[in-house]
Amino acid sequence: MKSDATKPLSIIDGIVVKTPEEAVDRLIALYSEQIGVLEKRFENFAAGTLAEDDHHHAVYPALTVEIPAEKATMTSSLALGQISSRHDFCAAMTNPALFQKYLIRQLTKIIKRYEPTIRVGLSNRPIPLSFALEAASGRLDREQRDSLQNFFYTPDLVSTNDDIVDGKTILDRSGPLPLSLFTAERTDYSLNRIKHYTATAPEHFQPYILFTNYQRYVDEFIEWGLEEVKAGRAERLVEPGGRITEADGIPSCDPIAKPPQMPAYHLVREGQRGVTLVNIGVGPSNAKTITDHLAVLRPHVWLMIGHCGGLRRTQRLGDYVLAHAYLRDDHVLDHALPPSVPLPTIAEVQLALSKAVSDVTGIEGKEMKEHLRTGTVVTTDDRNWELRFEDLAVLLNQSRAIAIDMESATIAAAGYRFRVPYGTLLCVSDRPLHGEIKLPGMANAFYQERVGQHLEIGIRTLELLRSEAEKGTLHSRKLRSFDEPLLR
Repeated sequence: MKSDATKPLSIIDGIVVKTPEEAVDRLIALYSEQIGVLEKRFENFAAGTLAEDDHHHAVYPALTVEIPAEKATMTSSLALGQISSRHDFCAAMTNPALFQKYLIRQLTKIIKRYEPTIRVGLSNRPIPLSFALEAASGRLDREQRDSLQNFFYTPDLVSTNDDIVDGKTILDRSGPLPLSLFTAERTDYSLNRIKHYTATAPEHFQPYILFTNYQRYVDEFIEWGLEEVKAGRAERLVEPGGRITEADGIPSCDPIAKPPQMPAYHLVREGQRGVTLVNIGVGPSNAKTITDHLAVLRPHVWLMIGHCGGLRRTQRLGDYVLAHAYLRDDHVLDHALPPSVPLPTIAEVQLALSKAVSDVTGIEGKEMKEHLRTGTVVTTDDRNWELRFEDLAVLLNQSRAIAIDMESATIAAAGYRFRVPYGTLLCVSDRPLHGEIKLPGMANAFYQERVGQHLEIGIRTLELLRSEAEKGTLHSRKLRSFDEPLLR
């Protein structure tokens, strides 16, 4: 069965709630109730006792925010020739327990600013069976599996999209305005993909994320994380496969036998103040894939700490590159975000990265400029770009590029697109234009020493940005669009 995503989202039997906590508690209760309905129907189906006329399908809970006309001028209505009137926002919600703290923080801000009426009820959006019961069909026989879609809703790709993110709904006034950047179906889709690609559950992810593409950084992160847990500065370290190490230092299980495509490691601190490291591997496709899914968790920031080819003669192996601009030659997001759209640097992130380099290395001023270069980073989708250097030479020169890699601009573009603050600090691992092409055994001892220092800089940067987030000064208005959904 397919849901009719062409109908405007609506709320059924919505009850007015007074506080953010009351709203979230009711969302959690309704979602749990609806999952129970789905589980019961599936049990009856598996047992062959589900009546053909049983159409009691589970639906997502919904949250609406009604902003009175006198406050509506504080939200954008574009140039639609309308008199200021009440603004209604609505979103179907999935897994509200996972987003409990986020929703309470966001609703608290909304109530303080707009004095809205908030309602919680059921939506007209059915919950697809595979999103709620991932392995449900595994115990069915072939005949039952073939008829499953006659009794249960399947994922609807019409509503599992990024139309809100990409501004495609901006002039649609056929129903309430979107309250969230992501539909419930889109969120469920990504929550399941996160488990698949990283081999860790979404609830372990911390809102401060580092991306890397080398195992050396993972090894350093695990060593540092275990020390933090042992010292009592963190609650646990979570590795792929659900391997958890707490204060006793004893892992809950053996390391995962077959690592996933993009393994994730989480240093969990109380109050979601920890750090997640994801080894995304090589290439813009991986970078797009993981950011597409992690965006639904609404992280505070993500940073790329990886390697790059230095393009300037004065650069040395082990020097750092702080991206102030990006040349997108990766192509993977061109359909959603044209390369002509500029990617602004986020001042808070750039300042934190610069300060972290100084804090960790102990150098500053002129000496820092000798080891930290700022400028344009080129991201390519061709690992063997050196073979077509003559075709790229003019472009590299015109862009004043100082480094080239395969992920940074993709991650920055995804951050811009999904309204997640972003930044890049790379380490020069080769200088292909100046005789030092990346080859086995090429890296010298100076470069080898940089891995631990580089990771430390990334972690220090996130500590600084955590302070900004807690003060409410991290999330930049330059990432917000016209008629932006109320939930960050």
